[in-house]
Amino acid sequence: VKGDEDQWLANTKRFTEATGVEVRVDKESWEDIRPKAAVAANVGSGPDLMFVWFDDPHQYPDKLHDVSELGEYLGAKYGGWHDGPKQYATRDGKFIGLPLATIGNAIVYRESWVKEAGFSEFPKDTAGFLDLCKALQAKGHPAGFTHGHGVGDGNNYAHWLLWSHGGQMVDEGGKVAINSPETLKAIEYAQELYKTFIPGTESWLDVNNNRAFLAGELGVIANGISAYNTAKINKDKDPKLAEIAKDIRTTNLPIGPVGKSVELFQVTTAVIFDYTPYPNAAKAYLQFMFEDPQMSDWITSSAGYCCQTLKAFDSNPVWTADPNNAAYAKASATLRPNGYAGPLGYASAATMADYVLVDMFAKAVTGQATPQEAMEEAEKRANRYYRV
Repeated sequence: VKGDEDQWLANTKRFTEATGVEVRVDKESWEDIRPKAAVAANVGSGPDLMFVWFDDPHQYPDKLHDVSELGEYLGAKYGGWHDGPKQYATRDGKFIGLPLATIGNAIVYRESWVKEAGFSEFPKDTAGFLDLCKALQAKGHPAGFTHGHGVGDGNNYAHWLLWSHGGQMVDEGGKVAINSPETLKAIEYAQELYKTFIPGTESWLDVNNNRAFLAGELGVIANGISAYNTAKINKDKDPKLAEIAKDIRTTNLPIGPVGKSVELFQVTTAVIFDYTPYPNAAKAYLQFMFEDPQMSDWITSSAGYCCQTLKAFDSNPVWTADPNNAAYAKASATLRPNGYAGPLGYASAATMADYVLVDMFAKAVTGQATPQEAMEEAEKRANRYYRV
């Protein structure tokens, strides 16, 4: 969101003014970050540091600068790290990066349309959610969830489908376990839900659901706070967005047969590459950005988009500044890391990077494969990485 970027750049300017060290900040699209970071790590040339996704640091841990001293210092000073983000940033007890933020994911819906569909409140379980989506579609307000290679939205949705029905990619020992009755139930549920979607979600990336929702084409999506923020900050310029902003409500994703909330959420970790000639400057920059007041200002300006990874910032007033922010407030505390129930490592990161789980659901819901065929293909693809 704009506030996130603007405040980060303002904090960077503060750092330069305080130290005399110039920092160039480059932007990349979400989908380009993962491959560009991998190339930089493996060829030994590129940015001094990057913000990468999920467990990507575990694809090239030996190419990253050890920031354990800084990680331990920040954790001790600011109440400790939330466990999920910390897992993404540590390997063998060492910090290979610093967990920067969790981008929460929640249901974003039009309240008036949900009521029009006959529901006085948003359903809290997957069965009721399917009924709502059917009713919304019948009223001309379809749902829209990403079945394409969206780094955030595609992965968040696919993992919620799987985990809410008790499925998992691997077991505790890292053995591929995707071929299971629980996974089959998740696929069958996804097939029914897909029938209520607007056409084309199998090719969506991270921006598509925002655009369709803000165009008034959808009744419900799963998203960060960005869709709501876009409508809210532009309401004075566009009467249509003003109407949408007033009607938007957020809530956590429905609970499935597993009986508890199980959500992935999108974590970004700051990593310093070992090839940098300026490791001390890079660490000083990150320390400055994680310290108060910079971190507090950044979380506040992110307006609910970036959830803190250090517990001392849990009480930031942004989480109570708007009722719609509440669904995102505990993203770092409640997330389930990728690769559940196995260990994080090269295999978990590579399996996600190859969109094995996302593709499994996409092929089944679009009829390119039967549920059993899609599950078996996912099993085969995952085994390529977990057998390394």
